[in-house]
Amino acid sequence: MGEFRNGELKNIGDLIGQRTIVFQGADAFTEKGFTQVPNAILRSKKLSMGAKLTYAALLSYAWSNDFCFPGQQRLADDIGVTRQTANEYIGELKKKGFVNVKRKGQGRTNIYELKVRKG
Repeated sequence: MGEFRNGELKNIGDLIGQRTIVFQGADAFTEKGFTQVPNAILRSKKLSMGAKLTYAALLSYAWSNDFCFPGQQRLADDIGVTRQTANEYIGELKKKGFVNVKRKGQGRTNIYELKVRKG
């Protein structure tokens, strides 16, 4: 975002005289993209750090949809935990009302509906 000054759009970093986030060797729009996490999730005192990371990973799969369907092993690999631990985080998110899980059956990936609540 920027601001108009003297009829010219100025970068916010130029206005404050320093950059607060630096992407070294890449920018925010590189091929793998980035994920924005709602502050209600990020700052929730009801969720563990692992559950917050799991929610962020689910968001990264969902992109602009309200749902996603990653395999449990893929989710676990992506957040750096075992499948059992990933399932515990999903259970925490489900219990606290941040995720709804729709099971599709044996050998098929679940559908995760993402919710945002004040936390």
